[in-house]
Amino acid sequence: MQKQIPVYESVLTGNEKKYVLECLETGWISSLGKFVTSFEEKFSSYCGTKHGVSVANGTVALQLALIALGIKRGDEVIIPDLTFVATANSVSYTGAKPVLADSEPDTWNIDPSKIKQKITKNTKAIMLVHMFGHPCNMNPIMELAEDHDLFVIEDAAEAHGAEYKGKKTGSFGHISCFSFYGNKTITTGEGGMCLTNDEKLANEMRFLKDHGMSSEKRYWHTKIGFNLRMTNIQAAIGLAQLEQIDRFIDAKRKNAQLYNTLLKDTQGITLPPEMPWAKNIYWMYSVLVNAPFKRDELMASLKKEGIETRPFFYPMHQLPIYKEEKSYPVADKLSATGVNLPSAPNLKKEDVQTICEAIKAHKA
Repeated sequence: MQKQIPVYESVLTGNEKKYVLECLETGWISSLGKFVTSFEEKFSSYCGTKHGVSVANGTVALQLALIALGIKRGDEVIIPDLTFVATANSVSYTGAKPVLADSEPDTWNIDPSKIKQKITKNTKAIMLVHMFGHPCNMNPIMELAEDHDLFVIEDAAEAHGAEYKGKKTGSFGHISCFSFYGNKTITTGEGGMCLTNDEKLANEMRFLKDHGMSSEKRYWHTKIGFNLRMTNIQAAIGLAQLEQIDRFIDAKRKNAQLYNTLLKDTQGITLPPEMPWAKNIYWMYSVLVNAPFKRDELMASLKKEGIETRPFFYPMHQLPIYKEEKSYPVADKLSATGVNLPSAPNLKKEDVQTICEAIKAHKA
C-alpha cells in the first residue's frame, strides 16, 4: 500500500491521556477545573502577557475580543484581504464592517502602507493576521494604531511561538487571539484563547464569555453575554500540548530548513519567507508555484503520490459574502499560486525528501 503523507496531524504523545483521565476520574469535565486556570496562566506567560481567557474556539476568541473593545454596528475594522474567513466573519458578527487591505509580497502578511490608506473616521481597530506562522511587521502597524487611536487585535491562530524582533506574537496588540484547532501547533481539539495585558479587558471577556453573569451575584446578568467557555478536558489536553510546544516548533523549523535546502534551486517554486527580524514557526510550510508549473496540476500530481496538500485561502474580496470589484493584486497572486505542503511536527526526514523528490519529478 502506498504511504500517505497528510498535510497535518496532531501529535498527542505527552501527558494528554494522563490529564484527561484525571478529569474523568475526578468528574471535572466541564468548564470548571484546575486545568482551565493552569492552561490560561501558562499559555499567557509563554506568550509574554499577563492574562489569558480561554474560549470554545479561535473564531469566538476574535468575536469576544472585538465585543470587549466595544466594536459595534457602524464601526470599521481593517483586516487582511488574504486570510481565513473567520477573521472577516468575526467582525461581521458585531455588526461592524470588515475593511480589506492587501498583503506585502515579501511577508505575505497585511501591508502597513495599505492599512494607512484604508483608515477613515469610522475605523476603530486593526485586526492583523500572522499568516502561516510568519509574524506581521508590527512596529509600523502599532505606530499607525497609536497615531490614529485604534485598537489592535492580533489574529495569532497560526503563529503560536513565532517572534517579531525577539518578542512573541500575541504580546503586541490590545488583545490577541489564538486557535487550538486540531491542525494548530498545539491543539485542544477545538478551543481558543484571548490574551491581554489589560486586567479590565480580561475581566470583561471573562464576564461576557460566561453569559454576562455577575462574579459577585450568581444568576445575575447585567449584559447579554455568551456561552464561550472551554472545558476542563480541552484545557487538560492544551496544557499537555503546551509542555511540548518548544519541541514541536523545533521540529517544524528543522523540517522547514530541510525543505528549503532540497527545494532552493527548483525552478517554479518560491520558498516561504523569513525576514531578518522574524522567527517563522512554519505552521504550514507554504510555497508559491509559478511557471513552468501550474499550482493545481502540481497538487493533483502530489495527491497521486499519496501526498496531501492545501491551497492558500481565497482572498475575502473574491468570496460572494464579501465581494468587491477593487483590485488586491498581491493577495490575488498569493492565493492563485500558494500551496501548503505537509507540515506536522512528526514529519520524518525521509517524508520531506519524498515530497521534494515528487515535486522535482513533476512534469510541467
